[in-house]
Amino acid sequence: MSCKRWTFLQLDKEKAGSLSEECGLDPVLCLLLTGRGITDADEAMEFLAGDELRADPFMFADMDAAVERIQRALDNGEYIMVYGDYDADGITATVLLYSYLRLRGAHVDYTLPHRDGDGYGLHCTTIDRMVQRGVQLIVTVDNGISAVEEIEYAAQCGIDVVVTDHHQPPAELPAAVAVVDPHRRDCPSEFKEFAGVGMAFHLVCALEGDADWALEQYADLVALGTLADVMPLRNDNRLLVRRGLRQIAAGTRPGLQKLQEIAGISGRPLTASTVAFMLAPRINATGRMGDPEKAVELLLSTGDEESDTLAHEINDMNIQRQSTEASILQQVIDELEQQPQRLAQRVLVVWGEGWHHGVLGILASRLLECYGKPTLVLSVDGGIARGSGRSIHGFSLYETLSACSDCLLGYGGHEQAAGVTLEAARLEEFSRRLNAYAAETCPTMPIPELVMDCRLRPAQITPELPACLSVMEPFGAGNPAPIFGLFGMRIERIEPVSGGKHLRLTLSRDGSQITAMRFSVQPDTFRFAVGDMVNVAVTLDRNEFRGTVSVSAVIKDIRYADTVQEDLLNGQAVYDAVLRRESRGECPVMPPREALASVYRYLKRGAFSGTVEALRHSIDDKTQTFAQVYVCLQILCEAQLIEWKHKGNTETITVKAATGKADLTLTDTARYLRGEEG
Repeated sequence: MSCKRWTFLQLDKEKAGSLSEECGLDPVLCLLLTGRGITDADEAMEFLAGDELRADPFMFADMDAAVERIQRALDNGEYIMVYGDYDADGITATVLLYSYLRLRGAHVDYTLPHRDGDGYGLHCTTIDRMVQRGVQLIVTVDNGISAVEEIEYAAQCGIDVVVTDHHQPPAELPAAVAVVDPHRRDCPSEFKEFAGVGMAFHLVCALEGDADWALEQYADLVALGTLADVMPLRNDNRLLVRRGLRQIAAGTRPGLQKLQEIAGISGRPLTASTVAFMLAPRINATGRMGDPEKAVELLLSTGDEESDTLAHEINDMNIQRQSTEASILQQVIDELEQQPQRLAQRVLVVWGEGWHHGVLGILASRLLECYGKPTLVLSVDGGIARGSGRSIHGFSLYETLSACSDCLLGYGGHEQAAGVTLEAARLEEFSRRLNAYAAETCPTMPIPELVMDCRLRPAQITPELPACLSVMEPFGAGNPAPIFGLFGMRIERIEPVSGGKHLRLTLSRDGSQITAMRFSVQPDTFRFAVGDMVNVAVTLDRNEFRGTVSVSAVIKDIRYADTVQEDLLNGQAVYDAVLRRESRGECPVMPPREALASVYRYLKRGAFSGTVEALRHSIDDKTQTFAQVYVCLQILCEAQLIEWKHKGNTETITVKAATGKADLTLTDTARYLRGEEG
């Protein structure tokens, strides 16, 4: 029950033409650049081929103080502790700064928190252990901006602290020797989008006084952490990632080379997506499953045997993470399938006893993608519920949690991601409060969007087009791979591939054909047929086989060509409102008897698995709105005539064996839509 709103970027053909003439670039490329807001020739060339870092590290507030204090520690042989975080950004930042200080001959060590131990950030108990070890200076990476009390405690214990972070600062900055964070209100640097590892990199640049040398040494770590933390690939981040990808591909770091081999990506072109979806999750798995030091050891390893052992251990952790995640996800989906009223809520809140804390954020993201609603996932242990949430652009999770803060023990985050802690006894109240706030402040909830660059005709898709697009890489946050709309396409062929795990479609229009892959969709859930007219959203890949170059498309979404988007999206919204009992009286979606009969007749032909869009397209009565189809299904389900299960955008419906004549007018939903109780 999750449909995305298809939207298009605003392109400027006139400015694209000028850009093409001035820069000598392909007109299609220039058109796509205008959709990303790039219309100036200098800006375009910087975006496509910039090879100089523009950020001056000393423009970050307190960088001079940070350099002075660390240099003093180096000169005096003080014991320095690099304090990081358990995610891939914090791990790479730790490795980068620790490696550099060790290269400088420092008396240095590193410490990472554990997710299931003290949790994120600096803690007084950790400081106590550092006191016992004789630490004189702590340098934080990817954390510390909120550690006001802990840094004050460190000062009382005789330990100085230098903070490097990239998270939003609180109203009161910690009283550290230096606080280097681009989001400080008084930070004059115009560059605000670096990851934690990016800020650690700039600290090294400032200490060394040579950014080119730092790039040669550490660009691979910066790229890995930046991509893992989903930072925007704009400005200097593009150069850092571009250089880092070349280093990773060159195999200069044995641990990463072994991880690539185990992930099955050695010998293939290395892209930002490959790193983000194949390497970063494995590094992140160490922190999620409890042992982030393994990832640090891997990135620091120099011998093949050590690297191989660590890479296999980390890969095993990732397999464990995937298994744990899949098990809990299926548990949640099974539970939600039995409670459609919960799926109709504006904000989904799910919880369970003893769920692994390391996968809660991933689960929230999975459920958001599956159901298209802001989602919080919490684990209950010892009467306390802790968890993570993810949201949609346009609905601030942080503001929503702030409105319910009186029933929370703690929370933090930003618009689209947050963490929360509360007493387990207040979970039901918490869910009600969140949804009440959402209903009051956002009666019409935002819908996830699929943003396309432009429409294309299949005749415009030539073997040269993907090569033209490749100069826009690296792709990622802030610079996604272009998505194109192919409208009015006829399905000519549907072929299962990889044993039925995926589908290959042949699509045509105006005498031209294109091959398109639909991954992770099986033939029994793909309700489209040969001859159907469809609109598809695709990315484009260049293929070469035995010297022949061709283009294949990867389908991101597909719809019938005659589907009216607003009718589809409105149908889902109205159905949710009916389940929430927010529509009464003369509701326009109350289906007539003929509509109910039409839906039931079609379902009696055999089990259905697919989208509500496909169901509406298949039934005899083409005049029904999507809202009416949804409500027909709900009434038939309440009358025990069908079994209806939801998983994302796929509905699985089977007709039950008849046990007598059912009076559909007596179902709760039918009575409610007539203005009666129910």
